[in-house]
Amino acid sequence: MTEDTLVHGAWILEGFTADETPILHHGAGLLVRDGRVAAIGPIETMRREHPGAAPLGGAGMVVIPGLVNAHHHVGLTPLQLGSPDLPLELWFASRLALRDVDPRLDTLYSAFEMIASGVTAVQHLHSRAPGTPDEILAVSDAITGAYAEIGMRASYSLALRDQNRLVYEADEDFLARLPADLRPALADHFRRFSLPLPEQVGLFREMRRRLAGRPRLAVQLAPANLHWLSDAALDTAAELAAETGAPMHMHLLETPYQHAYARKRTGGSAFDYIRRRGLTGPGMTLGHGVWMEEEDIAACAETGTRICHNCSSNFRLKSGLAPLNRFRAHGVPVAIGLDEAGINDDRDMLQEMRMVLRAHRQPGIEAPCPTPAAVLRMATEHGAGTTPFAGRIGALRPGMEADLVVLDWKAVTWPHQSPELPPIDVLVQRARPGAVRTVMIGGDMVLHDGRFTRVDRDAILAEIAERLSRPLTPAERDRLTLAASVTPHVRHFYDGYLDIG
Repeated sequence: MTEDTLVHGAWILEGFTADETPILHHGAGLLVRDGRVAAIGPIETMRREHPGAAPLGGAGMVVIPGLVNAHHHVGLTPLQLGSPDLPLELWFASRLALRDVDPRLDTLYSAFEMIASGVTAVQHLHSRAPGTPDEILAVSDAITGAYAEIGMRASYSLALRDQNRLVYEADEDFLARLPADLRPALADHFRRFSLPLPEQVGLFREMRRRLAGRPRLAVQLAPANLHWLSDAALDTAAELAAETGAPMHMHLLETPYQHAYARKRTGGSAFDYIRRRGLTGPGMTLGHGVWMEEEDIAACAETGTRICHNCSSNFRLKSGLAPLNRFRAHGVPVAIGLDEAGINDDRDMLQEMRMVLRAHRQPGIEAPCPTPAAVLRMATEHGAGTTPFAGRIGALRPGMEADLVVLDWKAVTWPHQSPELPPIDVLVQRARPGAVRTVMIGGDMVLHDGRFTRVDRDAILAEIAERLSRPLTPAERDRLTLAASVTPHVRHFYDGYLDIG
């Protein structure tokens, strides 16, 4: 039996009503027992009723549900490892040159940044997995093990993909376009990422077995994207979801080139195509959805399909501005993801909420725009809804997991803040990671007084710095050369592509 904790705040955000009204408890205490929220009430009443509970927070603190990063891939960012921001289709080619980073260290690096900004749960989409099944499982174990080590809640998925590994056509057809001297190196690269579909299904089942019974770790399905999946792979994903009940997360319509590809392949809408193959519904989250048309959005709402909005990523990779206000007008549940990294090349979810808030302020006095409360709901309740932890996290109602963030209100508002504005508006627009004092996940403090309680952050960063200061390995040098050589051919492939979509 763990010790009870009584979390005190000037106000505590329990969650939101259906119309996005914040449910706030002023001068309140929240009792954490056995990793869950046991009760919320006036602080003096809670102290009398639970005199033995360990105190946390205080009158100068505020408490919110833990934030959820609903779309995440890697630790050190592509920019850190040598890949500049490019349009997505060229960026794939530049990423061939990325350094090899130990997966445990890589995962801890971004976990530090996420937790420091109040993220308690992450949807980790592992999209680059070369090697044999045993090699891939070893990397998956290292990633999930790192999340367990730091105490973070994570839903892990290995991208299901079986075609078009670099451009939006068959690997063999693109290889035939290349000069003969480039083909062997790229063909070898493709082979490293060409695990047969049945073996990918076996990996999904084995990862589910390995993580069964781990309360903060889960596995979900990630059919990668329409252009990366044959019809057989799409059908396999739908069958696995129906069999296991695992939720799915699928990139879709991120760029205009993906919109054109869908038209060429299906003769119509990408959303309608996956809908007809049984891949939509409340268990599916679509990453990006930037180029969804009005009928797609209406169908998305009709089916209960969710969307994850990756605002900074869309800006950085020239993908476009997602129609968030149209999603919301149709009642589509929208989460927020940091993707590879936020606008400042980090995982600051507090800042990402402001990006979402500001990017969708359409001109005109009566024009629609998200409110701060709506954005915070996206980062909590709606983010939780995209994961296997739905209904257990994303709010602080009694009975839910005690995933919460304690912030110093003075640090948020210093040197002045008018008390006339709603506190949620102030928090979303002014909070920085420096105001985060404690992050609790499942009742355990993983960050307290600005320090990680389970992992030595400075030591991990020093180890990363030392390893990446070493010279490139022969394999890394070969990939650097390959990336530089193949990028012009990738660029040429897309010449006029939008004209025939």
